[in-house]
Amino acid sequence: MTNRVVKLTIVNDFVCPNCCIGQHELLTAISHCKDTLKLPLSFELEHMPFRLVSDACLPEGTTKVDKSTFYEKRIGKDKFTTFENAISKWANEKGIPISFRGVMSQSTRAHRLALKAGKIGGQKLQLPILCGVFKANLEESKDIADIDVLAEIAECTGMMTKDEAIKFLESEELEKEVNQMCEKARTIGITGVPMTIIDGRWAVSGGQSSDVFVQIFKKLAAAGISPSGVYSAPSPFPAPVMETNICA
Repeated sequence: MTNRVVKLTIVNDFVCPNCCIGQHELLTAISHCKDTLKLPLSFELEHMPFRLVSDACLPEGTTKVDKSTFYEKRIGKDKFTTFENAISKWANEKGIPISFRGVMSQSTRAHRLALKAGKIGGQKLQLPILCGVFKANLEESKDIADIDVLAEIAECTGMMTKDEAIKFLESEELEKEVNQMCEKARTIGITGVPMTIIDGRWAVSGGQSSDVFVQIFKKLAAAGISPSGVYSAPSPFPAPVMETNICA
């Protein structure tokens, strides 16, 4: 039997903890469906950039602000505490050390690097870059606007040498494309992330668990597609950051 190809467009931002969690859960679901359930599906993953933090509220080149201070100012202390507790609960259960240490940064350069990886080597090269940037930001508390940090990720993943990456990141290559893709996401009605678009038609909103994705993929394998074209399920995480623009 020929596998059905499922195209997944993942709209996310590297500064968003729920996007990191969403990616972990999605990849876990894909592995389970392929390796354990042996579903007749193949997956094509594509990254679509989104910026939760606008240039207006965090101009590039300004003094860095630590993440906790930034979130408390933007969404309030109580909401941030609830959000932080939910993220910490997931991180502890999964053994993945996501934290709110480090500084809040603009993600444009990181999105440019991810887009470049996709152009060079498709999802096989882009996915390690995505994972590397999320890990650097949310597990290692590194500044993902820092050219050296991103260049090291590019070199470690085999995308290009550090010197080549620095040259690329110091240029304006793909900046226009990233800006256009971010604008397109908002134009089609996306106001918060993560968002997973399936085959360009069905949308899964929010940081869903791997079980939610597994159930969706089972339905796709059996050709049982929701008439509405939208799969929705309660998210295990609160919504103030992942479903709204931090700087709205």
